[in-house]
Amino acid sequence: MRLETLATAFTVLVAACNTNDRPAASAPATAVPAAASAIAPPAGSVDTIPTSGGELKIIPINHATLMLEWGGKVILVDPTPQAKPDKVPRADLILITDIHQDHMSAPSVTALKKDGSTIIVPPSVEQNLGMANVTVVKNGQAKDVIGINVEAVPMYNLTRGPQPGQLFHDKGRGNGYVLTLGDKRVYLSGDTECVPEMKALKNIDVAFVCMNLPYTMPPSEAAACIKAFQPKIVYPYHYRGSNLDELKTALADQKNVEVRIRNWYP
Repeated sequence: MRLETLATAFTVLVAACNTNDRPAASAPATAVPAAASAIAPPAGSVDTIPTSGGELKIIPINHATLMLEWGGKVILVDPTPQAKPDKVPRADLILITDIHQDHMSAPSVTALKKDGSTIIVPPSVEQNLGMANVTVVKNGQAKDVIGINVEAVPMYNLTRGPQPGQLFHDKGRGNGYVLTLGDKRVYLSGDTECVPEMKALKNIDVAFVCMNLPYTMPPSEAAACIKAFQPKIVYPYHYRGSNLDELKTALADQKNVEVRIRNWYP
């Protein structure tokens, strides 16, 4: 099966995602076919955006997990068991944002990598993933891999945590990412509040912005950050339990920002 048809050749069948912010529990690895199953995805589940390097295909999978296809490459972000690894093609590039179980799953990574895959992680994930041959990128660093520039952006809590004096996500522990795909820049927020580093982003064409309480931020706060860095297209994701109408209302006056609501919890 040709890579450019992969996005239209598998079904996104997902279970409810456990979003408790806890380290990933172990689970058996799932065998994955070299190519995806020849089953069409649900209508509207694939978006296509033109770039100077060819079409960028965007496939929401579940919660924080998504798939991108660009330049004949498959990119997976935060693959977990809820993403049904047996229905997803093996990846050329895997990005992991954090150590929590809705982002980091060693069995899923094992199932979805292939010979030559690049796995990019923050240092905390390297320590917890228990896997050799990963590429560590710290906040503020960038790496060129498979023709893609990957920049690690801070993602963290400013005020929210499990108890006073603690935060759900400490600064420096996890990575958001900015990917340069031809002439397009794609931002993946990871788990974060509306931090200064997000507000300062420039020239973002597509942004995936998290929102859910208590771990990240409400839609109103996400909207404030979106207004600050003005992505051309924004996808709310990692939004379980959030009222996305609040986001749409808060951004109604932002004529240069297109909000794309997709079903991450089928």
